[in-house]
Amino acid sequence: MMLSMDAALRDFLPPLPLAVALSGGADSTALLVACAEKWPGQVEAWHINHGLQAAAVEFESRCERLCASLQVPLRVARVDAAAAGGQSPEDAARQARYKAFSAMAQVESSLVAIKSVAVAQHANDQVETLLLALSRGAGLAGLSAMPAQWQRDELNFFRPLLRVAGQDIRDWLHARDISFCEDPTNGDVRFTRNRIRAEVMPALQAAFPQMLDTFARSARHAAQGQVLLDELAQQDLALVAREDGQPTIKALQRLSAARQANVLRHWLKASFGVIPSTAQLQELQSQVQACVTRGHRIHIKVGRGFVQSKGPVLTWYNP
Repeated sequence: MMLSMDAALRDFLPPLPLAVALSGGADSTALLVACAEKWPGQVEAWHINHGLQAAAVEFESRCERLCASLQVPLRVARVDAAAAGGQSPEDAARQARYKAFSAMAQVESSLVAIKSVAVAQHANDQVETLLLALSRGAGLAGLSAMPAQWQRDELNFFRPLLRVAGQDIRDWLHARDISFCEDPTNGDVRFTRNRIRAEVMPALQAAFPQMLDTFARSARHAAQGQVLLDELAQQDLALVAREDGQPTIKALQRLSAARQANVLRHWLKASFGVIPSTAQLQELQSQVQACVTRGHRIHIKVGRGFVQSKGPVLTWYNP
């Protein structure tokens, strides 16, 4: 079920002190105000200036004024978030943002070392993420959408508003007469997420009034299923791999196709940070099953490198 802002913050109990990722928009503004009220003197704001639009200057200024009014320390990082070839602008900005968060955590602040960071994605964002994953033919990992809590570079990240509707957050701010920035790029329907927000979400909410709750619940079910797949993959990898962690081809051949795909995907991601495409994984499995003679060689492009056979085992390398 959906939660109110106040209920979501009552349930939010991160290790303190806490940094709140502040863009200046409605969601992060509400999260900072609520956290600063709940833990006075234990919260600071982190603003990332991506430098991608003229409004970035106004966003930063708005964050400065808000933090001054709340008496909350503000730290600002300016990053180069330009997308590389083949990379989406959203992914480039996200990668730059989390890299900056990690760097900011290493710098001394007015508070004791920060280990917790709160970000303000809400229930609408969660459903948009699920719909994007469906449009791309994602598996359980993608259909899990955004986790409520995770770790990255020794930082604990939290999304305490994932069960709060976006409109409820704005209503909470309006009731308190708190202003915020409107990102001008949010209305640009050339971006798939914005098109989903502007065209698909209203139609779905009209047809399924409870969709914010039910769709997000499906994402949580998918996340539970992914946990089970990860646990099974760890067990299977222990069975098929040598002590050096390299899976043996003969042991892989004894697994069902589904378990074989699961353990290969886990091995590549856990060992090398590589996520194979569906086509790459299917070709790799086909080659594993065909490898019945000493003369058979496996050499397949996976991610930025290659999976190849090396005697009785598989290995991955980046040339």
